[in-house]
Amino acid sequence: MKPIEEIIAILATPKKIVITHHYNPDADALGSTLGLTHYLQLKGHECTVISPNSMPDFITWMPGSDQVINFETNKTEALQKLDEADFLFCLDFNQFSRTKSLGDYLVNFKGIKVLIDHHLFPDETLDYGISIPSKSSTCEMVYDFITLCGDNHLINMDIAKCIYAGVMTDTGSFKFPCTTASVHTMVADLMSKGLETAPIHSAVFDVYNENRVRFLGHVLSNKMVLFPEAHAALIAVSKEELNQFSINTGDTEGIVNYPLSIKNIIFSIFISERESEIRMSFRSKGNVDVNAFARTNFQGGGHKNAAGGKSEISLDNTIDKIKLLLTENQKQLEICYNELV
Repeated sequence: MKPIEEIIAILATPKKIVITHHYNPDADALGSTLGLTHYLQLKGHECTVISPNSMPDFITWMPGSDQVINFETNKTEALQKLDEADFLFCLDFNQFSRTKSLGDYLVNFKGIKVLIDHHLFPDETLDYGISIPSKSSTCEMVYDFITLCGDNHLINMDIAKCIYAGVMTDTGSFKFPCTTASVHTMVADLMSKGLETAPIHSAVFDVYNENRVRFLGHVLSNKMVLFPEAHAALIAVSKEELNQFSINTGDTEGIVNYPLSIKNIIFSIFISERESEIRMSFRSKGNVDVNAFARTNFQGGGHKNAAGGKSEISLDNTIDKIKLLLTENQKQLEICYNELV
């Protein structure tokens, strides 16, 4: 994979570009793709965003979201755009498998493939790219790319809103360790250009329906199990419970973070049983490496303190496996906890 700096000259003339992100997009995935799209359009390029599937309601306010092609519902149109494109930008995912059924078509894309991502172990088959796991978000990296191109002055409110949303969510509203000085410098720059941050926070966090709030109360009151010896917490919900509260894509976003607010808890696990698979989210503090945990045990990965995975066994068996793993890793978790106190 060649350095991303080398594509700047290639992009000096208008190109047809497709930009995509991972399955089940969050604010960083959609924000980075739309932010980059708005920028490249200002430079005269023809851009199309293809999402592997539908997006959750809390990010549909982003400028340009109404133009995104959903691959699952508009496959013919999406494939036509891919066939016509000169460039493919892959944002916020490190492996093509993270785009599910879209992945095979991306692998076989005949044009130039470019990666902008902050996850570990990027696919090296892409032509150009940049992968910096220490970065807060892919949105921050899109901001860096625009600045690298010498076009910081082109950042308008559509770009700023999209970028800020992804950085805000991936940093946990600027409280996670990935919130570096460069993050605050970037936000200050966006605000100096006229960005108002409060409406974005409200658009992301204050749009849940009543059922989602009641579901949150249910899982915290009835489904959260603590393992004090391992400094861990587990929340597991069945598909019946998801249906009972009419939980949609994105409605479980962020629930995994709540147990970390409990004193002495440094490892949080959220499991949701879906129709086709069991999805898992892992969050941690300090040196608890949930990326390694997810990759080793649950076909997943991500970042040191935030990762995801999946299980192909039953929900009950998955819970039993988690409990066994917590017991096996209890001493190491105790060490990680003592390093924090």
